[in-house]
Amino acid sequence: MNPLMFDGRVVLVTGAGGGLGREYALAFGERGAAVIVNDLGGDIKGGGRSSAAADGVVEEIRARGGKALANYDSVEDGEKLIQAALDAFGRIDVVINNAGILRDRSFGRTSDLDWDLIHRVHLRGSFQVTRAAWEHMKKQKFGRIIMTSSAAGIYGNFGQANYSAAKLGLLGLANTLAIEGQKYNIHCNTIAPTAGSRLTQTVMPPDLLESLKAEYVAPLVLWLCHDECQENGGLFEVGAGWIGKLRWERSLGRTIRHNNHNMTPEAVRDAWNQICDFTDATKPANIQDSLQTLVEVLSRVDTEDRIKGNPTSSAGRMNPSDAVGRSLAEMTFTYTHMNTILYALGVGMSTKDPHHLKFLYEGHEDFSCLPTFGVIPAQSSMMGLSSVPGLDIDLTRLLHGEQHLELFKPLPTSGTLTSKATVADVLDKGSGMVVLLEVHTYSGHELLCYNQFSVFIVGAGGFGGKRTSEKAVATVPPPNRPPDAVIVDQTSKDQAALYRLSGDWNPLHIDPSFAAMGGFKSPILHGLCSFGFATRHVLKQYADNDASRFKSIKVRFVKPVYPGQSLQTEMWKEGNRIHIQCKVKETGGVVLSGAYVDLHAVSDSSVSHGPPEMDELQSDLVFAEIRRRIRDVGAELVKKVNAVFGWEITKDGSTVRRWTIDLKSGGGDLHGGEYKGKTDVTFTVADDVFMDVVQGKINPQKAFFAGKLKVRGNIMLSQKLEVILKDYAKL
Repeated sequence: MNPLMFDGRVVLVTGAGGGLGREYALAFGERGAAVIVNDLGGDIKGGGRSSAAADGVVEEIRARGGKALANYDSVEDGEKLIQAALDAFGRIDVVINNAGILRDRSFGRTSDLDWDLIHRVHLRGSFQVTRAAWEHMKKQKFGRIIMTSSAAGIYGNFGQANYSAAKLGLLGLANTLAIEGQKYNIHCNTIAPTAGSRLTQTVMPPDLLESLKAEYVAPLVLWLCHDECQENGGLFEVGAGWIGKLRWERSLGRTIRHNNHNMTPEAVRDAWNQICDFTDATKPANIQDSLQTLVEVLSRVDTEDRIKGNPTSSAGRMNPSDAVGRSLAEMTFTYTHMNTILYALGVGMSTKDPHHLKFLYEGHEDFSCLPTFGVIPAQSSMMGLSSVPGLDIDLTRLLHGEQHLELFKPLPTSGTLTSKATVADVLDKGSGMVVLLEVHTYSGHELLCYNQFSVFIVGAGGFGGKRTSEKAVATVPPPNRPPDAVIVDQTSKDQAALYRLSGDWNPLHIDPSFAAMGGFKSPILHGLCSFGFATRHVLKQYADNDASRFKSIKVRFVKPVYPGQSLQTEMWKEGNRIHIQCKVKETGGVVLSGAYVDLHAVSDSSVSHGPPEMDELQSDLVFAEIRRRIRDVGAELVKKVNAVFGWEITKDGSTVRRWTIDLKSGGGDLHGGEYKGKTDVTFTVADDVFMDVVQGKINPQKAFFAGKLKVRGNIMLSQKLEVILKDYAKL
């Protein structure tokens, strides 16, 4: 096992004259770090000064062959401490904020001086030292910071109101530094140690102090400060050789406010048991989890699986379950190269970048359509939700929550496309309703792309529906490490005005008075515009601006962007998946979260020529005919078959095409590529064997027993293949 070494690193430990600080300093020194041993030399109440404590630790480190320098400044003079490190060793890599004092009093007896001294040393001192080191760490793209909290700060303790407040304040400071420092490879973690020291000797019996040695805490601190450790924003209790990580837990709670129903103290009283019930508790990990936009706000519900109905809510007048599986009117979208160019401009492309010209000039030899243009033909389907039976939707309360887009081949730069939208599921979030809308877009009979819109209807919840759906394409958090790449683009003041010309005419994005009604200081940028920016960044960084490399994208919309702000896309590469997080650079606010882009591998033949071997599979002709026949007599087929069939067509032993024949809902449908739902039975068969089955040269059952046709799922449904393939796929 390789030892963890700190050769070349410079470490500052405050309060290092004894106890925990001394153990940290000695441990870092033994493992190759140059150590600044800071200690004011005062007593535990903050009085007096002495150089003896720091000098003694420095002598110990040097006696063991290490490098160390004593510093006697107060942590309130943070600049002096950091300058000492720079003067002696030329850099600062690690800051251990450990200095502290105690002035314990019961709350009623706590004086202003008792309060101020504790906060000046613990909270302000840690702030001053860390701030002085911050810019140096940013420039060198490395930093490790430890804040020292305590059990008193986390849980409270009699006689330590001043100390508890400061210690919990350090946790809040650390959590924010973890967020702001992540992109610079600056990690900040918090420990709550229980160990024998001059501070704890006043509150612990001697026998307990002996078992809680400071040396049992140092190993955790060293690991958190090492280059290999990617932990960031963590809170750890540590003592007696035990280490545990803490996280917040939140009850599901209960929504008290409903439409047309006053919220009263009595209602809070009556729901108190549910509010405080931690059954099925959630574990928010960041402020986005805690204070999400209305799209993310979930009602605090009873611990039952389904939400209790609210007869006074607007949702009580509808039956959303009737809407599931309903198809919207088919939409036709005709466009030219002008539309694709206008879209490219709308998501920030510019002739200033010569690589953008292929998306902006129709005469370019590689003139291409941006893959995220695939949302444009489908987006008007959201407006059609108001006409779906079972849904009583006020479109002014509709918010776009999440978006998934998958392309099955590069989009043409002009043409006529048709889109078929279906309500895949309806979820009850208590304070609102989420509708999952699936849209398949075709060029003729060929499936080009699939969109899944997740829309949140404010105030439409409480109808007794389920909270989650297997049909929803899930978001995925990014890896726990600094991003592999970051691209920043400034949007223009007219970005929203330009983007809306691609078809989203919502006045929220252009009319100041309308934006003010929505609670915004000015018109905001379209979420799908940020979506386009982020995808462009991935294509630039990892696909050489080759639109055909794009496979799919999934995002969650978190916060608004104002035109003129800069969009910062952070990217993590994991194989062909690029995890992304998009922020407003000026504020640090996350705009797109849980997001990722999947790319085709460079060697994948589908990258530049659509689905693999598109022109070489005979079975494609059959499925094209099946699609046409389903459109003509799909309802009749549903009655005869009532099943969902999956097909995996192979060639030379590899799966080269996937199809799904849905003859279970509505008028039936045929899907190409990955299917989001569940099949009743899936067949795997070679392209040539499939053709023998279709043409009657071999019976499906015989093909199965001969090992030429593999079946997963309900094998008895294979008896219905003849109905689908022979009667409705005549060549």
